[in-house]
Amino acid sequence: MTVVLKPSSLIPKGIQVQHSDRLTLFKFTNELGNRLQTLLDRKKADTLTPEETLELAAIGELDEIFSYINAVIASS
Repeated sequence: MTVVLKPSSLIPKGIQVQHSDRLTLFKFTNELGNRLQTLLDRKKADTLTPEETLELAAIGELDEIFSYINAVIASS
């Protein structure tokens, strides 16, 4: 049985708020950023497990969501 990792489950420990000038932006913690890089490296080497593939997809989805939110905040 495959368990799907929900992107929202990564938020409590994987996201931090960064204040920059007049903006408040969301970014990955160093830990989650490092994990993303590790998974990307393993994907490039074609050594991802099925579980890691799901984890990478969840982190990627979260990255897209926060990139969008940050873009909206920055354009305000």
